[in-house]
Amino acid sequence: MSVTNERSPSMTDAPGPVPAQPETRSTPELVSDLTRLVPQLARQEVELAKAELAEKAKHAGIGLGAFGGAGLVAFFGVGVLIAAAVLGLAEAVPAWASALIVAAVLLLVAGVMALVGRKQVRQATPPMPTQAVDSTKHDVEAVKESAHR
Repeated sequence: MSVTNERSPSMTDAPGPVPAQPETRSTPELVSDLTRLVPQLARQEVELAKAELAEKAKHAGIGLGAFGGAGLVAFFGVGVLIAAAVLGLAEAVPAWASALIVAAVLLLVAGVMALVGRKQVRQATPPMPTQAVDSTKHDVEAVKESAHR
């Protein structure tokens, strides 16, 4: 589930119509609208925050898994390097050269996996639902602005 600036229709459906000209409505009517719409807005913001945090947790999980895979591949690369050193010293023939090539390839794979992991972890930080926070700030500003009219 990707998080976008669009909200699903169920999240934006207001419980009832709000007239375009609030200055023609009485104070009790406006208070009634406010008490009806504020909880709905709060629920929508919580749902947006949940969706955003789930997306970031997914990226963190993928990134940490890639880091774990990189560590395992690097471990095998070290094992192959050790085997290459042993073969090179024991026989002094081309067999050690092939072991070095295998080790280099394994370490190259580990490097690529580490870069993928770093990218995924960076996408997951900061673990704050920034879109929900920005949306809430915008809503608060809109309420303040309409209260000053």
